[in-house]
Amino acid sequence: MPMVPMSWLRDYVDADPAMTTEELAAALVRVGLEEETIHPARVSGPLVVGRVLTRDEFEASNGKLVNYCRVDVGEHNDAPGTGKEPSDLPSRGIICGAHNFEVGDYVVVSLPGAVLPGPFEIAARKTYGHVSDGMMCSARELGLGDDHNGIIILQKDFPDAELPAVGHSVISFLGLGEEVLEINVTPDRGYCFSMRGVAREFSHSTGAAFRDPGLVGTLVESVPEANEPGFPVVVADNAPIHGRVGADRFVTRIVRGVNPKAPTPRWMVERLEMAGMRSLSLAVDITNYIMLDLGQPMHAYDLSALAAPIVVRRARAGEELTTLDEVARTLDPEDLVISDSPSGEEGSRLLGIAGVMGGAYSEVEDSTTDILLEAAHFDAVSVARSSRRHKLHSEAAKRFERGTDPLLPAVAAQRAVDLLVQYGGGQADPAVFDLNTLPAPTSYEFALSDAERLTGVSYSPERVCELLEQVGCVLEDIDGQRVRVTPPSWRPDLTGSAHFVEEIARLDGYDRIPSVLPTAPAGTGLTTAQRARRLVAQGLAHAGLTEVESYPFVSDSFDKQGLSANDPRRRAVKLRNPLADDAPLLRTSVLDTLLDTAARNWARGIPSVAIFEIAKVIHPEGVVPTGLISAEHRPSDEQLSALEAGTPSQPWHVGAVLAGNARPAGILDSQRNFDWADAVEIARSICDQLGVRVEVTRAWLAQPSTLKGPRLPEAATDPAEVAPWHPGRVARIFARQGKDCVELALAGELSPKACKAFGLPARACALELDVDALISVMSDEPMQVKPVSTYPAAKEDLALVVPTNVPVSRVEQVIRQAAGALIEDLVLFDIYEGDQVPEGFRSLAFSVRLRAGDHTLTPDEVQKVRADIVSKTGKVLGATLRG
Repeated sequence: MPMVPMSWLRDYVDADPAMTTEELAAALVRVGLEEETIHPARVSGPLVVGRVLTRDEFEASNGKLVNYCRVDVGEHNDAPGTGKEPSDLPSRGIICGAHNFEVGDYVVVSLPGAVLPGPFEIAARKTYGHVSDGMMCSARELGLGDDHNGIIILQKDFPDAELPAVGHSVISFLGLGEEVLEINVTPDRGYCFSMRGVAREFSHSTGAAFRDPGLVGTLVESVPEANEPGFPVVVADNAPIHGRVGADRFVTRIVRGVNPKAPTPRWMVERLEMAGMRSLSLAVDITNYIMLDLGQPMHAYDLSALAAPIVVRRARAGEELTTLDEVARTLDPEDLVISDSPSGEEGSRLLGIAGVMGGAYSEVEDSTTDILLEAAHFDAVSVARSSRRHKLHSEAAKRFERGTDPLLPAVAAQRAVDLLVQYGGGQADPAVFDLNTLPAPTSYEFALSDAERLTGVSYSPERVCELLEQVGCVLEDIDGQRVRVTPPSWRPDLTGSAHFVEEIARLDGYDRIPSVLPTAPAGTGLTTAQRARRLVAQGLAHAGLTEVESYPFVSDSFDKQGLSANDPRRRAVKLRNPLADDAPLLRTSVLDTLLDTAARNWARGIPSVAIFEIAKVIHPEGVVPTGLISAEHRPSDEQLSALEAGTPSQPWHVGAVLAGNARPAGILDSQRNFDWADAVEIARSICDQLGVRVEVTRAWLAQPSTLKGPRLPEAATDPAEVAPWHPGRVARIFARQGKDCVELALAGELSPKACKAFGLPARACALELDVDALISVMSDEPMQVKPVSTYPAAKEDLALVVPTNVPVSRVEQVIRQAAGALIEDLVLFDIYEGDQVPEGFRSLAFSVRLRAGDHTLTPDEVQKVRADIVSKTGKVLGATLRG
């Protein structure tokens, strides 16, 4: 994100000299820019000017030639005959391996206690037989560039500057003691990716005078008119995206006779370093500096490698380009590319991906003397798609995809020419080419009353106009109540009334907008579905689970869950413009993202992971896509109907993942980990919360069930159908609606393969429940609270031997039918399979609590209910009472 050094900002605004970086951050926050962080000064501690008094060169034991020097550092000198290595001269002794200095030179000395970039702390130490009580510094050691061939010689490197006195600090002189503010810029504020844009916003916030560096009047030389000999450019965009041609402004300028060895001026290197960029070469540094300063990305070509004309076109299928990062990239026909025309074949040789990155072929090299400068205005959508497609998030792409100022290219190109002439010794070629097909600025009608209508703040018409003019808008009165607004060239995001009101509120201060709760219309409130979802979330939170939210975007690989190739959950909606190329699909299951969240928390050492998420999932089954509808006209009713019919179903689901400790070890209790029963019980509790009685059955059976009676949900026979769960430890939860079964959830233990793939502990558990399906089986009647009986309850325990393929839920259903209105509670407290029951059977032990609402049950009544239960389960299920 953009770096904002105060010293650079002061080039364009009259900021208070005493203003701190924290105050700068607060000023920018007031106008909507976010403070990311404040980077501390690169160097701290004593860094002073030194003068070399003596230099004794000797050969060290390793054969290396080094120098022992006595250096005058003013007030930091050791007195004669004192110090760590006494001398007759008031000075300090320093070992130096460089050889580019002489006695009498002024150098930069870091004394013990100083901290250089790295961080590298300076201390006195004995080396090569002497005590080195400091260090004479090179540019790289101070973070001022990559030059490490010798130390800094101040009178040579800064011939026109007034040097600080010997012994005085050189930190401010070198620009090393400055804190740098890093800001976060929202996508609609691309102009703030430049010092020009940030300075403008600082002016809005503080009222400080702003000097626009993007104006022609700020240039050393005036911008010449385009002329015939200029290096020509042809735009041949035969497939513009959304009807917008890929490049509507393209300026080329030529500078000849540039000294390829000319160094980048120190002040420019410092500013590039503060912005987080390395110094590469004079030509490249100048284009980078102008991009940071004005917000106009540029590119420098080796003129001798080019053949006119330059052609801006769409890539052809199968074309490859090796970009400046030395990666060979296969281009897409949607990519906008820059090409030239060797042997007269227009556009036959690729030079770069427009607005993203140049190619390696025509880059400026150490021997380049003639340079072609490019400054253009590219379509934001084209650049954004190419940048994401090739995973090339370059500094140029960041600016182009947010929208740059189309009036800047000529000014930026002239500034680059001026700097190359001044510091590179080049000569500006009179040839100028400026392809300009920019459309006329768009104006929008704006009612002055909209500002108050949308914000609730009273603004006078004069104040509204004043604030819009501060933004840079041009206003034309219509009838005293409305104006025609033409946004400034650097604000392509301002396209309507709401945008203008946002700017008015931002500049006037968001704190002026009153905090007023709207009056709720009578007779309204949450819908049944909204109340149900809130009850589900509250119930899970009360059960000890933590709610999380995650992006609904997933990768196109479902192998971690173990889904089969034809699993319907693999058939997901693919986004045309995903936020991340590795997550282009919309999830079909909440567990798609929830399992990753659980794994991330487990990997961070959390011993008990219990999380849930309520979110929509996307099911595209049976939906025919309608294609894109033009945004230029209001869609017809038929188009809207087709669009609605082509929208995939988006049911609400709730998912939960349980891993690790359900109960940590303590004085009274031993540790217990989550198991499948916890997941099933949580799913049942969700249903109970909404008053829905559910039944539980096995989700997977090795053989199809032959059980007779009311229809049950069909069990899976392929273990992959219940992935990512363990096929033998997963339950299917359903509710009955008349004669139909409505499947609600799967809950149980995750398979070992899924646990390993996600990095979760063995026997982690999960559930996923269809909330919309649950709401569909809720009763419309208000939930009735049962009256509390004052009569005592009767408890009966009985163990029934039933076939193993009979689900517990079916046994419970028959018991409740047999007991009728007297049954108050039914609990399964034991399951036994062993020698004492026949093969193919198991024993289910239930505790039955009976109570009448109007009298005390007699022993005969209790025994009759018990007999009815044994009789009915025997007839319906083939059960017997275990002796």
